[in-house]
Amino acid sequence: MTAYLDNSATTRPCEAAVAAMTRAMTEAWGNPSSLHRLGGPARELLQQARRSVAAAMGAEPERVFFTSGGTEADNWAIFSAVQRLGKRGRHLITTAVEHHAVLHCFEQLARQGYDVTYLQPEPDGSVTAAALKAALRPDTVLVSVMMVNNESGAAMPIAEMARLTHRNRPDAIFHTDAVQGLLKVPFKAKNLGADLISVSAHKVHGAKGAGALYIRPGLSLPAHQLGGGQESGLRSGTEAVPAIAAFGAACAVYAPRAAADQARMRALRDLCRAELEQIGGVALLPLPEQAAPHIVALSVPGVPSQGLINRLQDRGVYVSAGSACAKGHRSHVLTAMGVANELVDSAIRVSLSAETTEEEIHLLAAALGDICSQARGNVW
Repeated sequence: MTAYLDNSATTRPCEAAVAAMTRAMTEAWGNPSSLHRLGGPARELLQQARRSVAAAMGAEPERVFFTSGGTEADNWAIFSAVQRLGKRGRHLITTAVEHHAVLHCFEQLARQGYDVTYLQPEPDGSVTAAALKAALRPDTVLVSVMMVNNESGAAMPIAEMARLTHRNRPDAIFHTDAVQGLLKVPFKAKNLGADLISVSAHKVHGAKGAGALYIRPGLSLPAHQLGGGQESGLRSGTEAVPAIAAFGAACAVYAPRAAADQARMRALRDLCRAELEQIGGVALLPLPEQAAPHIVALSVPGVPSQGLINRLQDRGVYVSAGSACAKGHRSHVLTAMGVANELVDSAIRVSLSAETTEEEIHLLAAALGDICSQARGNVW
């Protein structure tokens, strides 16, 4: 038996997603912009996927625009927002614990002369609304705060932060990276208050190569990509119908059962923490007061992260060292949280999905128990 516990990096595509992708490549393979009969089935798949993804986000279908993934959606949101409002102010706010798809955008904007404030996390990884309120200025034009941190599991108070931003700086745009939040924490785009919301398909049992950006009604952004006028003229280029169809199919499967899946993941997360607490040598990182149900962060002091990952995979257990997108670097998230270097250097992330089982949790605990016993006996 194996235990795949790296679902924050990617999830296994569900059967419905694979079937939808296959149909798009073998039956509905026409260009969705074509007006002849071969374009019709592809166009219908695209429209159906937009409705399904919008329903999962609690959004109007016409406000969901497809991208190549979460990274593109983040880049589009940030750069287009600044392009629209940059003449009204030069101050931007984000957090020190964002995914690099956001952080690197802000770093580039800082090099262009924008003044960026990085909100610092609490020791449990959360960022407070009070910290945001204190940072807002008359010249703030953009705030970007992730919905769920991909390493700590901290769930940010996005609705409260969006209200604060719009109350204190009505012209500012509020963006949230919800890549780790979609179908993991409850939200509806219609009443969340965020102007822009980024999501990704392969984190919710869809296929890699698709994501989406929600743009609230009434918000006009400059075009992100020029060409044939697809995605209402905002993101030109022939849509990746197979990946988008898979995204829609996955949302159609998992959105109706999201509340039950979230409760189940929460129970498995708590079981995981309870079992790991019994293992000498395992240090669990703090569980945020407001936490997503699918992430457990831990360390085995004295055992480097990569060595721990290797020994776990030898036992059929698959986890990661923080973000899968930050290879070979000390975690900026755990460092910002004030976690000791010894723990940062031995940190791993266990991440669950709607398909994770108790047996996988038991396998992880047994494998870590063996590894820690060997570490105490210096058997390496």
